[in-house]
Amino acid sequence: MPRLQIGTTAPNLTPTDVTGVPVPVRSAAGLVHLQFRRFAGCPVCNLHLRSFALRHDELRAAGVLEAAVFHSPAAELSPYADGLPFPLVADPGKDLYRAYGVERGVRALLDPRVWPTVVRSLVRSSGLVLRGRERPPAARPLGGRFGLPADFLVGSDGRILAAHYGAHASDHWTVDQVLALAAEHRTAPVARPAGA
Repeated sequence: MPRLQIGTTAPNLTPTDVTGVPVPVRSAAGLVHLQFRRFAGCPVCNLHLRSFALRHDELRAAGVLEAAVFHSPAAELSPYADGLPFPLVADPGKDLYRAYGVERGVRALLDPRVWPTVVRSLVRSSGLVLRGRERPPAARPLGGRFGLPADFLVGSDGRILAAHYGAHASDHWTVDQVLALAAEHRTAPVARPAGA
C-alpha cells in the first residue's frame, strides 16, 4: 500500500460513523484530523482517544474536526462511541486503510517503546471493565491486533497538509501536535500562482 504524501489529494471516499452518518474527509469549516486506530476496545486507542475528548473544545476552537477510523464492524465499535464528541468510523473491510496506505505489523506491540503505554492503558481499561463502565475488547478482533496507527491533517481543499505513519501502536500525534500543525497551516502564506 503506497503511503500518501503531503500535498496530494486525500482519497475521495466518504465514510460513515457508527450510526451511518457521513463523515466528511474534507470540510469547508476547517481542517480535518483523520486518525487511524486499531480495533474496538483497544486499550491503547481508548487511552489516546480520551485525551482528544478531554481537549475537544480546544481542537474545535483551532478549527480542527476530529474523526477516528477503526478496522472493526460498527456493532463492535458503537459502544465505545459513547462519551466521545467526535465520530468513530467502522471500516471492517479496511477500504480507508488501503486508500491511505495504513499498515499493520507485529512491531505494533513488539516495539519496546510501546510497552509503557500498553501497561498504562491496560491498567486504565481493566479498572473500567471491572466497574462495568467499559466493555472488554473482542478476544479475536476483526483485522487482528497488529494494526499501526496513522494521522492525517486534511485541508478544506482536500489536500494532505501533514501525515504521520506510526512505527508502533502508541506512535501517534498528541493533541498538542495537532494544535501546533493547525496553527502552522492557519498562518502559512498562501501560494501565489506564477506571474501574479
